Amino acid sequence: MTQPIETIRILMLEDVSSDAELEEIELQDAGLIFTLLRVDTREAFEQALDEFKPDIILADYRLPAYSGREALEYTCRTHPRIPVVMVTGALGDEAAVELLKMGARDFVLKGSLARLAPAIKRALSEEQGIRSRILAEDKFRSITASAQDAILMMDNEGRISYWNAAAEKIFGYTAQEALGQNLHALLAPGRFLESHRAGFSRFKETGEGAAVGKTLELVALRKSGTEFPIDLSLSAINWDGLWHAIGIIRDISDRKQAEESLFRANRALKTLSAGNLALLQATQEDELLRKAVSIIVEQGGYSLAVVVYIHDDPQKSITPVAWAGFEGSHSWAENLSWGDSERGQLPVAKAIRSGTTQVCHDIASDPSFDPWRETVQARGYQANIGMPLLDDGKIFGGLSIYASDANAFDDEEVRLLEELANDLAYGIFTLRARKEHEQHARILRQSLEQSIQTIAGTVEARDLYTAGHQRRVAELAVAIAREMGLPEEQISGIHFAAIIHDLGKIHVPAEILSKPGKLSDIEFMLVKTHPQAGYDILKDVKFPWPIADIILQHHERLDGSGYPQGLKGEQILLESRIISVADVIEAILSHRPYRPSLGMEAALDEIKRGRGSAYDPAVVDACLRLLVDKGFQFRNHSAFTE
Repeated sequence: MTQPIETIRILMLEDVSSDAELEEIELQDAGLIFTLLRVDTREAFEQALDEFKPDIILADYRLPAYSGREALEYTCRTHPRIPVVMVTGALGDEAAVELLKMGARDFVLKGSLARLAPAIKRALSEEQGIRSRILAEDKFRSITASAQDAILMMDNEGRISYWNAAAEKIFGYTAQEALGQNLHALLAPGRFLESHRAGFSRFKETGEGAAVGKTLELVALRKSGTEFPIDLSLSAINWDGLWHAIGIIRDISDRKQAEESLFRANRALKTLSAGNLALLQATQEDELLRKAVSIIVEQGGYSLAVVVYIHDDPQKSITPVAWAGFEGSHSWAENLSWGDSERGQLPVAKAIRSGTTQVCHDIASDPSFDPWRETVQARGYQANIGMPLLDDGKIFGGLSIYASDANAFDDEEVRLLEELANDLAYGIFTLRARKEHEQHARILRQSLEQSIQTIAGTVEARDLYTAGHQRRVAELAVAIAREMGLPEEQISGIHFAAIIHDLGKIHVPAEILSKPGKLSDIEFMLVKTHPQAGYDILKDVKFPWPIADIILQHHERLDGSGYPQGLKGEQILLESRIISVADVIEAILSHRPYRPSLGMEAALDEIKRGRGSAYDPAVVDACLRLLVDKGFQFRNHSAFTE
C-alpha cells in the first residue's frame, strides 16, 4: 500500500501578487503538493508562524514594509527549525553570502524560478536530515547512558586484574582469556607499544600519566586483530602502596562513523554551496569550469576533480577540459574513451555511457582501474565518483571526483554531488545559450548600424555643405555623454540618433539647404519642419532606444524657445539636450553656404551664453571640459578649415 503524499505548508512573504502567482505556478508545474499562505506584513507573518505552522518559508528580500531579512532574523530566533528560502529580483554576491551566514537555506532569483522547487526540496531534505540526526543522537545518548561500558583494572605490573561482561562483548575475549594478560600487549596496536611501556613506567612509580584523569580517543585491538576507536577514561588508585589503574572503555566506532558521514555530507554541501555562487558569478564557460573544479578541490577537500567532454568519433574519445588537484604530466588523460572498451571502464566513462552516477569505493581492488592503478595509488586516491553532464537530456560530458579516504561517497554525499553536477551542467547550458544570444545581438546591432549609416549617407548626399555634419555631431555627443558618465547602452542610442538627427531634411528642397544667402521666413519655416519630418519617417520603426523622439526634440530649448513643440526643461529628453549642444558647436565651427566658420571662441561663447536658459547646464559643463580642459578634437578636424 502506497503512503499518502504529505502536503507541504508554505508561508510566503510577498507583497506583489503577480510575483506570488508566478512562484505558485512554478511549484505546481514542478509537481509539489502544497498549501500556501501569502502575507505581506510583520504582524501577519509572525501570527502565521504560530498558527499556520509552515514547513518552509519563501521570503522576498526586498519588501518596503517588512523585509525578508527581518523575517529571516525573526524566524531564526523564534523558529530555528523552519527553513527559509529567500526569493529576490536581484542580489549581489556579498548580500547572498550574508544571508546564508544569517541562516537562509538558499536564495532564488525571480528571473530563475526554475530553481525554486529544487531549492525547496533541498531545504526540506536538509531539515529532515538535521532532525533525523538530532533524533538519532538523542537515541544514541539514551542507549549509551543505560548500557554497560567495558570496565578494566590493571595492576602494578601491567596485568589485567578485572574484566567485566561488557569488556567481553567489546573486545571478544572472555574473562578467563584476558585476566592475567599484559593489558598493553593484548589490546594496544603494535605501533603504540613502546610509548605505552614508557608511560607505564612513570605511572607505576608516581600514579601519574598523560591519560590519567582524562578521557582520550585511542585505537584498540579486538581479539580478531581488527582495530577500532575507543574512548578511554583512566583513573589511578593506590592499594597497599602500589598504583593500579581503572579504565572505563567505550567502543565509539558508531560515533566515528557518524562523524565521518556527517563530515562527508558537510564537505559535499559546502562544495555545492560554493559551486552555486560560482554559477552566479561566471560569465564564460571556461571560467565556470575552472572555478568549479577549484572549488571541489580547495573548498570541498577532494583530491582531484576533472570535467571531461565527449566526442562522437569512432573512438568515442574523452577530452579533459578542466581539472584541479593534479600537477605534472597529463599522460593519464590520453586515449580515454566512453566506449565499452578497456580504456572506457573508469566510473566517469561508465556514467557517460549509462547516464547514471558510478561510484568506486575502493580503487585498490576495482579491476576497472587496472590500466591506471599504479598512477592513481601513487597519488593516494582511494575512491572515485563519476557523474554525467546533460544538456536538455543529451549527455555532453562528465564530472569525475577522487577522494583520498577509502569508502568515501556514501548516499548523502552522492546525492549532494549529483546536485552539483546537475547545477554545473545547467550553468554550462545557460552560458552557451547566452553566448549564442549575444552573437545574434551583435549581428543585429551591426545590421542596424549599417542601415542607419546608409540613411545618414543618403541625407548628406543631398547637401555637400553639411556632409559629415551628422557624423561629427554624433562624435561630440557621444564624447559628452561619456564625460557625463552615462551607461554605454544609453550612449549607443545617442550615437545612432545623432548620426541621423537631420534625416527630416530629406523633405527640404536642396536649393534651400545650399542657398548661399539669408533664408526668407517661408524658407526658414520649411527648414524648421525637419525634426517633425524625421520623426514621421522613423516613428513606426522599432529601435531599442527612442530614436524618433530624440530626433523630434533636438531643436527644443530649456526655456521653451525651441521647435517644433516648444518643450521646456525636463520635458526634453536628456539625449536630445546632449545632441542639441553638440549640434550648435559643430554648426558654428563648420563652413556654411552663407558664411565661413565662426571659430571655436564663438562656439564656446554661444553655449556659455545659453547655459541654463537654452542649454542643459550639465551638458554644457561636460562639453566645456572636453573642448577647453581635455583638448577634444573631431577626427576630421580639417572639415572646419577647408
